Amino acid sequence: MAAVLAKAVAFVAIIAMGYLLKLAGFFRAKDFYLFSKVVIKITLPAAIVSNFSKITMEYSLLVMCAAGLLCNVVTIVIGYLMNLSKSKETRAFAMINMSGYNVGNFTMPFVQSFLSPMGFAVTSLFDAGNAVMCTGINYTLGSMVVGEEEKPSLKNILLKLFSSVPFDAYVVMTVLALLKIKLPAVILSFAETAGAANGFIALLMLGIGFEIRMEKEKIAQIIKILATRYGLAVLMALGFYFLTPFELEMRQALAIVSLGPISSVAPAFTGALNGDIEMASAVNSMSIIISIVAITAALIILL
Repeated sequence: MAAVLAKAVAFVAIIAMGYLLKLAGFFRAKDFYLFSKVVIKITLPAAIVSNFSKITMEYSLLVMCAAGLLCNVVTIVIGYLMNLSKSKETRAFAMINMSGYNVGNFTMPFVQSFLSPMGFAVTSLFDAGNAVMCTGINYTLGSMVVGEEEKPSLKNILLKLFSSVPFDAYVVMTVLALLKIKLPAVILSFAETAGAANGFIALLMLGIGFEIRMEKEKIAQIIKILATRYGLAVLMALGFYFLTPFELEMRQALAIVSLGPISSVAPAFTGALNGDIEMASAVNSMSIIISIVAITAALIILL
C-alpha cells in the first residue's frame, strides 16, 4: 500500500510540476503539442516495442481488443440514451465526452510501474480496440447525430487509425509476438531506453495541458457526465475483475484501464462539431483528477 501511494504521489507531483511550470512561464500552453508528439511518435511506441518483446503472445489475448471496443460502445450508447429528451447537440456532446480512454498518455505510466509485461500487453491490446473507436467511430457517430455526416466512412477511419504511430506499433508487435519473431537486440535496447521515459514525459505533458474553466450553469451537466462515466467505469472494473475467466494479472489490467480518464481527443472532436470546447476541456481535465484517485485506490485493493 505504501509503495502504491508513494508512486501515485510521485505521479501527481509530476503532473502538478508541469502545470505550475506553465503558470510560471517556463512552459507555454502550446508546448503541450510538442510533448504530445514526443509521446505519441517516440516514447509510447518504444514502450510498446519493449514490453511486447518480453511476453509470450497467445491468440486468445486478442479478445482484449474487443474489450476496448465494448467499453466505448457502452459509454457512447449511454451518453446518447441519457440525453434523448435534450437537443441533438447535447446528445452528441455527451456521446463524445463520455467515451474513449486516454490509455497511452495516462494509464500506461501506472501500468508500466505496477504491472508485469503481460499486464502492459493487455492494456495495449485494449487500447488498440479503444483507438478504433475514439479516433474515428465515436466522432462519426456524434456527427451523424448532429446531422453533419450521413454514414460512417470506413476509408477515413482506417486512414486515421494507421496514421497513428502507437496503433501501428500495436499491430506490428502483436503480429511479431504471435509469430514468435524477435527483433534485433540493438532495436530492443533502444526501445527499452526510450520507452522508460514515457511515463515521465506523458505525465508532465498532462500537467502542461491541464485546464479547468467553466461557467456555473454548466457545472450540473459536467457532474452528470462524469458521474455517469465513472459509475459505468466502476461497474466495468468490477465485472472485468470478478466475472471474467482470465488470469489474475489480465483481470487486474482490465480493471485498471477501465478506470482511465476520457480520451484526450474528445475536446478536439467536440470543436470539430462546433460544440462547447471549454466545457469539453473541463470534463477532460476533471476526469484526470478522478482517474488518479480511482486507479490509485484500485491498485491498493488489487495488488
